[in-house]
Amino acid sequence: MSRILAGPWATQCLADFGATVWKVEKPGAGDDTRHWGPPWLKDSAGRDTGEAAYYLAANRGKRSLAIDFTKPAGQKLIRGLAERADVLIENFRVGTLARYGLDYEKLRALNPRLIYCSISAFGQDGPDAGGAGYDAMIQGMSGLMSITGEPDGGPIKVGVAVSDLISGMYALSAILGALYEREKSGKGQAIDLALLDSQVAALANQGQNYLISGIPPGRKGTAHPNIVPYQAFATADGYLMLAVGNDRQFESFCGAAGRPELVKDERFRANAGRVANRVVLVPEIDRLCRKKTTRQWLAALAPLGVPCGPINNLAEVFDEPQVKHRKMRFDLPHPEGGSVPQVRNPILYSRTALEYRDAPPLLGQHTTEVLMEVLGLEPGELEALRAGSVIA
Repeated sequence: MSRILAGPWATQCLADFGATVWKVEKPGAGDDTRHWGPPWLKDSAGRDTGEAAYYLAANRGKRSLAIDFTKPAGQKLIRGLAERADVLIENFRVGTLARYGLDYEKLRALNPRLIYCSISAFGQDGPDAGGAGYDAMIQGMSGLMSITGEPDGGPIKVGVAVSDLISGMYALSAILGALYEREKSGKGQAIDLALLDSQVAALANQGQNYLISGIPPGRKGTAHPNIVPYQAFATADGYLMLAVGNDRQFESFCGAAGRPELVKDERFRANAGRVANRVVLVPEIDRLCRKKTTRQWLAALAPLGVPCGPINNLAEVFDEPQVKHRKMRFDLPHPEGGSVPQVRNPILYSRTALEYRDAPPLLGQHTTEVLMEVLGLEPGELEALRAGSVIA
């Protein structure tokens, strides 16, 4: 019972792990992201279908049920599914499902083993609990935008909905943890997960930098607040992301750059000194990097174990030999597009391969099938529900 990205991202991962996922959607509309195009998946004739790329990124392996739970008959269907489910995940505004008798306390009475994961902007309590929120505003409110972008620039949003994605991964971890705990206790529980909490937690070293120093960190472009040199540098034909993480790597870089004497300079010998003297060191490294092409730097530094890489656009990403070797892109059969490209889950188990069973479903594609198989509804009952606009 989740839409957009955080919930669907978590449930797509669960589907990859082999879970049966029933995606409950609003009849006639479905997940909001179905309409977040272009781009759209194209059919065999090259025409746009109604399937947006955004939706297709986060919903494979699921079975779509179009159920209007604002109607009493729809609520009965949701209760029937919840009685048989291990996990329910939802991201409605706080209190929404309670109005329809579908809150945790009501469903726990039917299924004490149910794990009920609620994802919201601000959590189930607090002064902002009832507020709505999307990823971009959470990036701003959490402080992420204050540390993203160029030092003299304005606030910058990360290029993907990172607050949603982080929340989705926290939701996945929370659900798996609750399932594991249930093996011992035999009981389900509610999970309260907020986008704001998740993004504040994921500030990681930057959050700790502030808590320790009392000084809010600022924007540093591609540079790192705690490591130097660790940023993008212009080369003779493009850019290089140089990520020198320790003193040995710095020594190796200086040797490859033809400036081994930099390591002997007391200002630059250790990372703490390089951070303190970045305004002196970074311009010198910038000058050195411009002497070679990006590929020449990669060829010189990779054998030395100095982390560095090109700054690719997405066409270059999917053309990278390593990305191809790891089979990050694959295709699934799709009823309207013939096939749909997908990006695989990055997890590779040694014994138990992940399952990529089905393409992201059409709206309501499995309503009849699931309600007959799981709830035992008869054709006449289904027709009555359709006539009452309860299902589609």
